[in-house]
Amino acid sequence: MIALLSRRLAGLVLTLLVVSLVIFAVMDLLPGDPASIMLGTSASPETLAALRHELGLDQPLILRYGQWIAGVFSGNLGQSYTYGVPVAGLIVERLAVTLPLALMAIMLSVLIALPLGVLAAAQRGGIVDAIATVFSQISIAVPVFWVALLLIILFSTTLGLMPAGGFPGWGAGLLPALQALLMPAVALALPQAGVLTRVARSAVLDTMHEDFARTAVAKGLSRSTVLWRHIVPNALVPILTILGLQFTFLVAGAVLVENVFNLPGLGRLAFQALSQRDIIVMQDVVLLFAGLVIVMNFIVDLSYLAIDPRMRKAA
Repeated sequence: MIALLSRRLAGLVLTLLVVSLVIFAVMDLLPGDPASIMLGTSASPETLAALRHELGLDQPLILRYGQWIAGVFSGNLGQSYTYGVPVAGLIVERLAVTLPLALMAIMLSVLIALPLGVLAAAQRGGIVDAIATVFSQISIAVPVFWVALLLIILFSTTLGLMPAGGFPGWGAGLLPALQALLMPAVALALPQAGVLTRVARSAVLDTMHEDFARTAVAKGLSRSTVLWRHIVPNALVPILTILGLQFTFLVAGAVLVENVFNLPGLGRLAFQALSQRDIIVMQDVVLLFAGLVIVMNFIVDLSYLAIDPRMRKAA
């Protein structure tokens, strides 16, 4: 097991290095000069050259990459061109919004999709199965930003029950902060719940035909016992795979929802950095998103080994 973990960790670090190199190269190819954006079109060539030298933009590409990646591994993410503050502080500040938002969305998705998908499989062809099919089709088809706008119109403009946008900060209290994140979390959770419902239904249906499930039924166990104690735990592998992918998508893909609800999260920070050509912020945020995907896949792989003895033997 130690050898396996060592190989997986080495692969994780190598993947992060390759991804960081790709991110740096792509960012360098983007049009626009950060110095020109910061000083404006009326700046003289001498002033532009001086600022480019101050920012290190006149150095060779490989040298700039080495300095950036060394700073990342040492915890120094650089200085934002736009805000003039350390990028690490910006990211931590925005993570305090995006991470709870993603966690709320994934919890809502699981609470909706897992019981619905399992019951749809257990009552295949019945009313619950039909409801699950319609729900998954509609929730997947409807765009997230449209759901967000509908929630604002209904619960903020019409009923006046929820704030239409903004984030008061965790210092204002737990309840106001969670209230501000609730509608964005619902908007993010619904499409993911539709996908997870389909996956859960399919995984449970496949597991129902396994020999151990038929043996449990033949021993006289009740249908609910067989379903929840034997079939569902053994159907978790594809469900965990989707959950891992969904969590990273919710963290990295919250740009639209954060802009609709005016939330100061990582997605909004990435959008602002892109529009302002703040390269260092863009690089660090994109690398963080990529790192979350890689680490989450690593955690999901480990969870496979924990829940499935056959995979431990194969590994």
